[in-house]
Parts: sequence; C-alpha cells; structure tokens
Amino acid sequence: MPGARLSLLGVLWGVLAGWCASTSAFAAEASSQQATPPVTEPITVQVVAQGLAHPWGLAFLPGGRFLVTERGGNLRVVEANGMVGPPLAGVPRVSAGGQGGLLDVVTDAAFERNRALYFCFSEAGEGGNSTALNSTALARAELSADATRLSNVKVIFSQQPKVASSLHFGCRIAQPAPDLLFLTLGERYNRSDDAQTLDNHHGKVVRIHTDGRVPADNPFVKRAGALPEIWSHGHRNPQGAAMAPDGRLWIHEHGPMGGDEINLPAPAANFGWPLVSFGLHYNGRAVGNGQPTQPGVTAPVHHWTPSIAPSGMAFVSSNRYGPGWQGNLMVGSLKFAYLARLELDGTRVVREHKLLAERGKRIRDVRQGPDGLLYVLTDAANGELLRLLPR
Repeated sequence: MPGARLSLLGVLWGVLAGWCASTSAFAAEASSQQATPPVTEPITVQVVAQGLAHPWGLAFLPGGRFLVTERGGNLRVVEANGMVGPPLAGVPRVSAGGQGGLLDVVTDAAFERNRALYFCFSEAGEGGNSTALNSTALARAELSADATRLSNVKVIFSQQPKVASSLHFGCRIAQPAPDLLFLTLGERYNRSDDAQTLDNHHGKVVRIHTDGRVPADNPFVKRAGALPEIWSHGHRNPQGAAMAPDGRLWIHEHGPMGGDEINLPAPAANFGWPLVSFGLHYNGRAVGNGQPTQPGVTAPVHHWTPSIAPSGMAFVSSNRYGPGWQGNLMVGSLKFAYLARLELDGTRVVREHKLLAERGKRIRDVRQGPDGLLYVLTDAANGELLRLLPR
C-alpha cells in the first residue's frame, strides 16, 4: 500500500507539473507576443481628418473624398482636404448601443454610374429603441449628386431572428462580383450555439444579390430547414472581410479569450464555433472538447493567442509601398492598438509586422484607396482618418 500511495503521488505530481509547465508556456507565449517591438516601416502617417465619433467603416468617393460611418448612427462625407461634413440625411434609425450602431459601408462597383452604396447596421425590432430586439441589417441606397442625402434606401437583408443583445453584430461587407454581396454576421454572443444550426443567421456569412435576392447557386438553397442566404457557418464575430487579388473571400473573427482567427469562407463550410477554438471561454473553461480542431470543421489559416481583437481588413495590391508589401494582408488591432502587416505564402501567414503601435490608437478599419495608398480609421470619441504614405 505505501508503494501504491507513492505511485499515486508521483502521478499527481506529474500532472501538476505538466499543468504548471503548460500554464507557464501559455503565459510566456502571451508575454512574448505582447512584448514584440514594433518594426520600423518605410511609411509616414498623415492625419487626413479628425473629430469623427467612433468611426467604423470607410469607403471612397470620386475626387478624393471619403464616406465614413460613425457608430452612433451618422454617415458623413470627408472632403479631400479633410473637412468633415454634416451627417447625411436619409440614414435609417439604428439600434445604437454596446457594439451596435451604424457599422460598415461600401460603394457599389459601378458607383460612378449608379451612385449606389451599401451599409450595414444594427436594426431594431418592435419598439424601435436600443433596448428592443435587434439584428444586423444590410441596406442599399443612392447618394445624391450633391452628397448631402441618401435616397431610395431599402433594407435588402435582415438577420433572423432578432434577439436582445448589444454584442457580436459582425457586419462587414464585400462585393465579389457586380451583382453579389457577402455579409458577415456575428452569433450575438448569447446565442453562440446557433452558429452550428442552419435555421438562423447567427454566426454566418451570407451571400446575396445586390437587390437582396438569393443566388441560385448558394450551397443551402435546396436543403430543407436551412436559410438559403447562408454561405458558411460556425463563425463567432467576424469584423473583417476582404476580397483577395485571386477573387477569394477572406475574413477574420474575434475569438473568446484567445483564438482570433483568419478564415477563408467556402460554400457550406463549418468553421467550428462554439465547438472548437484556439481560445478559452472567459471563465477559463476550455471550448468544446478542449481541442482546437475536429473532423468536419475547417481550420483557420491563422490565429492569434492572446487575442488582438481584430477589426478591418484589406489586401495591398498596389506597388505604392514597394514589392515587399504587394500581396500583404492588413488587419487592425483594437486591443493592442496596432496595424498588422501580414506577409503571406499562399494562404499561410509567414510573418507579422506591427505598424502604428507608437500612436496607441485602436484600429477599427483599414482600406486600400483608389490611389493605391492605405487608409486607416481609429476608434475613439475623437477618431481619425489616417493616410499611410511611403517614404
């Protein structure tokens, strides 16, 4: 019996030692990632505009002007000289609160001909205020010739069902073809299990025509019990979306405590949330079975632990910054307040550079402009629109 007790104590000691080692390793990894010094990059930061109230989405207008959404519900034109215009008329009321409000905006591929744009926002249900049920909605509108108002505003998609939550709206838009749109949708935080079922829009990427119709080749069009707009599922809170130069959709999404992911949504693909994650629940409990992947789940092409809280996403296709930047992927970090420049080998991230960290500003959006330069929005009560100039 004494030998058995000693053996048992040895096993317990081994388990404890292993746990301590893994915990120390996790802490060391977190410390090393957070402590990575910024890399000196050949760029100069130019402040284009200031005084934007928690700007969220950025789009480009002819003549060097910009469209900027403010989370509280305003859409503004920023002139080429940086002057911030008054709120545009015609924007529908949004359910502003928490992470909700007026979020992403893109101009149509044929904007110079049709003046059309698309924006997504948190849409209130019955009651019409921030405490009512709400969900992410996508609208189409036309910008007046004098750029002072929206007309012909029409909601072309509304996430179902609406729930009482101020979290995880997702809400990034990408246009893969002249008549198609992708929209990322969060799982609303308290409805995470919905991301694994197809009878709702929570935790999904949806694909629709620009007038709201469902494309006939969507993967679940003919599946009973599935909503036909769904393109992929198992997402948590995707706040970045961009079309790669090869025409593929890339997104990123917030993990829980760790495990932010970059994913390549594919038709009918399941990305695992909340069954698997490289992160932990906020109470420290493992997600699902404690394994980051499992059969039937598409693994991310990249992940961050600890979480960087990613927002905004853009590919560099221009040569304005030299050949070393062409094909790079840019991702903003809200948590650590830097802009990540990711070097890629195919779909694999091979190196990360941290830009703008010395400014200490939360990065909400990043876009490549028609001039081939990168533009960045900082998330603050006095938010900025920045232009990155090559030295």
